[in-house]
Amino acid sequence: MPQTNRSAATRQAAIDVTIAAHQIHAHLISVVIKVPQPAARQVVRLPVWIPGSYMVREFAQHLQSLRAEQGGEALPVKALDKTSWRISSRAGEPLVLRYEVYAFDPSVRMAYVDDERCFFNGTGVVLQIAGAEHLPHTVLMPRPQHPAAAAWQMVTGMEAVRVDADGFGRYRCADYDELADCPVTQGRMWRRDFTVRGIPHVWAITGAPANLDGARLVADTQRIIETEFDQWHGQGGTPPWERYVFMMHAADNAYGGLEHRNSTALVCARKDLPKSDANGPQPPKPLQASQPYVQLLGLISHEYFHTWNVKRLRPDAFARYDYSRENYTELLWFFEGFTSYYDDLVLCRAGLIDVDTYLQLLAKTWNQVLQTPGESLQSVAQSSFDAWTRYYRITENTPNATVSYYTKGALVALCLDAALRGAGRDLDQLMRALWQHTRGGPMRQADIAAVLNSWGLASVARTLDAWVHRTDALPVEQALQSLGVKVAWGDASLAQRLGLRVREDHTGLHITHVLRGGAGEAMGLCAGDEWLSVQVGRQHARVRKLQDVQQWLNATGRFKAWVARDGRMRQLDGQWPVQGASRGSAKTGATTQVAKLSISANHKA
Repeated sequence: MPQTNRSAATRQAAIDVTIAAHQIHAHLISVVIKVPQPAARQVVRLPVWIPGSYMVREFAQHLQSLRAEQGGEALPVKALDKTSWRISSRAGEPLVLRYEVYAFDPSVRMAYVDDERCFFNGTGVVLQIAGAEHLPHTVLMPRPQHPAAAAWQMVTGMEAVRVDADGFGRYRCADYDELADCPVTQGRMWRRDFTVRGIPHVWAITGAPANLDGARLVADTQRIIETEFDQWHGQGGTPPWERYVFMMHAADNAYGGLEHRNSTALVCARKDLPKSDANGPQPPKPLQASQPYVQLLGLISHEYFHTWNVKRLRPDAFARYDYSRENYTELLWFFEGFTSYYDDLVLCRAGLIDVDTYLQLLAKTWNQVLQTPGESLQSVAQSSFDAWTRYYRITENTPNATVSYYTKGALVALCLDAALRGAGRDLDQLMRALWQHTRGGPMRQADIAAVLNSWGLASVARTLDAWVHRTDALPVEQALQSLGVKVAWGDASLAQRLGLRVREDHTGLHITHVLRGGAGEAMGLCAGDEWLSVQVGRQHARVRKLQDVQQWLNATGRFKAWVARDGRMRQLDGQWPVQGASRGSAKTGATTQVAKLSISANHKA
């Protein structure tokens, strides 16, 4: 909110919110909301989704014991729908709401509390007061009254008003949107404060291992921040926020992140964090593409990049969030896909990974798209629009019917970057120009075209439109070659050659996905099958991996597969695909070769 609007808003009576983890072992967060000037028959509602995670999640399922009172008198509360209630209130007389939220979701999207930590987002915890969403909100967050919380600290992106040394106390938000966009972490945490270009930053990690190499994590984060500052604002420029908080929970097995206006919430596996032990720094340098720490750095880079690209430069459909329903946009290929293109590229530019490692990560993205039959059915614009019903609702048919706006969107960015470089520009310049063109605010695809047209590149704008709205394969190989990257083709995995995705472990060989048009589909395999044995001629052998199947094949490549399905044995006839020069196609769901990238002599990128 601009400062003039904020100052005017602060003169109005604020909505006062108190949030406390008061029953830790019951995983309950208590909320008290005081509305100084309610409407008659005041309506309140809880959001059904959280920005950045495009799926209706029905947060109201966790709200319980909603009560209301005015002047000490209890008021009737009537549910209007799955997420809204009407209070039988009188206009203008202070209204008090009390309720509890069950908090046991360890993801970055909702809320969680136990005797080690408390984490929550405002969207899942704080009711909207209909008609008063624009008013300032004060938020009191006291230290939980539990012995385990005596050593807790608290971090959030909210503006502090009066807090103690550990961060507990009162905060201020300009409106409900700001409150919803500032998650909170409380707990026993590892914390480091650091400054980049005069901007205070905080790293706060709950669940951190004792051998965490915090100095390395902070140093690597600083290099990511500096690189992204330079891209968006040039050397010496500063971003449009005054403070930034990285809050992370380290668990046994977790991965994910969610961007916010001046913070990010992250989860990771403890083993993925950098460590310092008797064997020295782990992971050792140089970093390799397969190391989990590289993936973690890519996540940090991705979420920080979002602070510009989706939190400020954002779809026009998100100019003002409607938390009560889906907010549709066809632009997630830009806001998520282009961010995905930059996340690993930033690591390379920052010197955290070398070019060879970066190209391995880029090849992985390309191969993922090549092995997605849904690429021929769904454009990235459609994928963006359908995110609410498809992307977060993954089934065994997902790769056959959809394409990821993350991965293919990243390839659109790559191809656009190559096209711009061929015309004497580059994608960095386009991103900065869009920032200036929209004044760091809402944008449409037409704004991209407007910038390109102003550069005399109307043909590039038309080409981009075709890439985004059609299902044709992108010219990735040509783009890479134009950038001085050599493309070679190596042998695909056995699962890829069969058009399958499988899980191979001590329990056996399990089919998780059968890709459209592949050999696995032709032989009649189904997702959920357990492949038990293979029969070739008179030989019948137990199998636990696809490699076990291959070793029994004869020159014909024909075999019989015995699978368990729905508690019964089935026999299927199979034909092993011939390995040759053909790379296959995403349309068929099977490929014999995968892309491998390296720097060529005429490297330009």
